[in-house]
Amino acid sequence: MTTIGFYEARTHLSQLLDEVARGKKVLITRRGKPAALLTPPPREAQADVREVIRRMKEFRRQQGPILGPGLTIRELIEEGRRF
Repeated sequence: MTTIGFYEARTHLSQLLDEVARGKKVLITRRGKPAALLTPPPREAQADVREVIRRMKEFRRQQGPILGPGLTIRELIEEGRRF
C-alpha cells in the first residue's frame, strides 16, 4: 500500500487513480494521520457497469436514428435559429 500526503495526492491525483486502477491501494494522510483510502472497486461493481453499458447500447440500437431520415444536426441548428 502506498501512503501519500494530502497536498501531494491532490497534485498527483491522476497518477494515483492510475495506480488504483491497476489494483494498488493508496492511503492519503493529512498532517500525518490517515484521512482517506483509495481502493479499486469490487469486481462485481465493474461487471455491473459493463452490463449497464451493454444494455444502454442495445436500447440505443433498438431506438434507431435520433434525427430521423434525412435530417442533419446542422439543419436542426439552422431551423432553431429561425425561431
